[in-house]
Amino acid sequence: MNKRIQRLLPVIDMAQTTEREAAAKLGEFQTALQNAQQQLHNLEQYRDDYQQQWIDKGQVGVSGQWLMNYQRFLSQLEVAIEQQQKSLAWHENNLKLGRDLWQQAYARLEGLRKLVQRYRDEALKTASKQEQKMLDEMAQRLMAQHARRD
Repeated sequence: MNKRIQRLLPVIDMAQTTEREAAAKLGEFQTALQNAQQQLHNLEQYRDDYQQQWIDKGQVGVSGQWLMNYQRFLSQLEVAIEQQQKSLAWHENNLKLGRDLWQQAYARLEGLRKLVQRYRDEALKTASKQEQKMLDEMAQRLMAQHARRD
């Protein structure tokens, strides 16, 4: 194996490890984002259901105390939804950063792989030229020997 390639193997191993770790982290960020989206959806659904209760109870009539409790709880739900929206934005940002890091790690790994392939191609080309040169020299010697016999 070419010495240049041998020197690059540990670097490629490290780049592969970095790329795999970045991919795993990206998966974690994706899962966290999905969980945050689901939690926001659940909160919004709960708020919508709670508002439907208001419509249903309002048709029958409610006490002032019930109305105050309803408004207080609805306000708390809105705060929770706003916080979850901020959390969702934070997770989306993490996912973007994670994707960027993975893309950089992947590009570096691919660049190193292409470099190794180029070194292999060069070594193969050099070996092929040397072999062809040797065959040409052998053919010339044979022709020279054959010419001397004639």
